[in-house]
Amino acid sequence: MSLAVAAKRTARAAVLPAVFLSLTAYFLWQAQQGDRGLNTWEQRKGDLLAAQSELQRAEADLAGWERRVQAMRRSPIDRDTLDERARAMLNLSDPSDVILPYPQGQRLF
Repeated sequence: MSLAVAAKRTARAAVLPAVFLSLTAYFLWQAQQGDRGLNTWEQRKGDLLAAQSELQRAEADLAGWERRVQAMRRSPIDRDTLDERARAMLNLSDPSDVILPYPQGQRLF
């Protein structure tokens, strides 16, 4: 048997395992780094947690607004709520109110 024939047989025998090893390496790489891989899954879990906390904040804000609107929808309007909104919208105050001016950089809210 000549050296060329032995090399040809060895090369032919190594092609199929090399193809399967390449395919395995490709799928392992995609499982780790691909669009639906483990790294992206961890990132999406973080995004989901951030979105859920934002949703909770928005629902709490919505509940506050609904409570305020409901107070104004009652058949006898809640006078305190109406007075508060009118003063805020018109930027006015009652003559009996005590007003404490704050410097521009030290606002309470």
